[in-house]
Amino acid sequence: MRQATPVATAAGLVAGYALDALLGDPRRYHPVAGFGRTAGALERRMYRPDRLAGTAFTALAVGAPVLLGVAATVATRRRPVARAALVAAGTWTVLGGRTLRHEATVMGRALRAGDLPAARQRLGNLCGRDPSALDEPELARATVESLAENTSDAVVAPLLWGAVAGLPGLLGYRAANTLDAMVGHRSPRYARFGTPAARLDDLLNLVPARLTGLLTVAVAPTVHGDRDRALHVWRRDRNDHPSPNAGQCEAAMAGALGVRLGGRNVYFGRSEVRPFLGDGPRPEARHLKRAARISGAVGLAALGLAAAYPLTLGRLAGALGRRALHRNVSGRVVAGRGVSGRVVLGRAVAGRVSLGRPVAGALAPGRTILGRGSAGAAGLGSHR
Repeated sequence: MRQATPVATAAGLVAGYALDALLGDPRRYHPVAGFGRTAGALERRMYRPDRLAGTAFTALAVGAPVLLGVAATVATRRRPVARAALVAAGTWTVLGGRTLRHEATVMGRALRAGDLPAARQRLGNLCGRDPSALDEPELARATVESLAENTSDAVVAPLLWGAVAGLPGLLGYRAANTLDAMVGHRSPRYARFGTPAARLDDLLNLVPARLTGLLTVAVAPTVHGDRDRALHVWRRDRNDHPSPNAGQCEAAMAGALGVRLGGRNVYFGRSEVRPFLGDGPRPEARHLKRAARISGAVGLAALGLAAAYPLTLGRLAGALGRRALHRNVSGRVVAGRGVSGRVVLGRAVAGRVSLGRPVAGALAPGRTILGRGSAGAAGLGSHR
């Protein structure tokens, strides 16, 4: 039964990924949307313009899904089929790969047709920039950058956390990432309240973002990109971005496509100037299809790693953890256990207890060996 659990987790991840690839996000009653509404109501009740309130809000909003995942995991510990089904449903719920690639494809189609109003209207599905004054290269750049970053946020990171922590990891990561999108941005209202959610999201994405960058470099030849150039750009530019994670993904994507990302981003009410990432021309409509293919290839590679982890490194880590626990328990000698008439721990002699060394002789009347009594007595150590 213990060996069936990793198999169930791996099978659930693969099945959930397949459901997302075939069906995409549910059009109605999406659980993540429902969580967002609940978190929004909670935020309105708990909001204070300070980090302490933000920390309490984040702990409660993320902790509840994690506890739900833990309860479901415990309930299915002896039911591998049910475990696999729950992991599959959770994976499908938190992934967004198909939707992400679809949005990039639709944007590319609108830009190739010269329909800037439609493209500007579509951009809101990918990012929070103000599209009203963006031309084709800027719309394409925003799409490529969002596609690169969200390949980590909506595909690689959920798979990684699902592989490492199962259903609690899937639900907890998606909750934290959703909170970051809701309150983690730099606005007057959330400048302090949203900081804990933003920092938690940064922490949870440290490894997935770097893995996304490396996988993007690895799959660059699938779109006729230069792997060496992609690696060079990634290593050179990844830390220039103000985000500790977004630059990892965007620099690798810029290198794989042979384009230059970065520049001035205009949001509603504010603007930011980002450093340039990569060499070459600004992105165009023709680059969006290639970027979507890279995102899909990275997702498949991440799925392979995620499905393999519970069966390999995860199983090894579990075995080492159980062995360490067994040694720790075994190191505590069972109370009152003797060998060949000699007591190792808890031998009471002449009113003293000798710990850790064998002592010859008989027990004094009325003494105990750590809860094991003589002459009808019982207790810990010596008992009169």
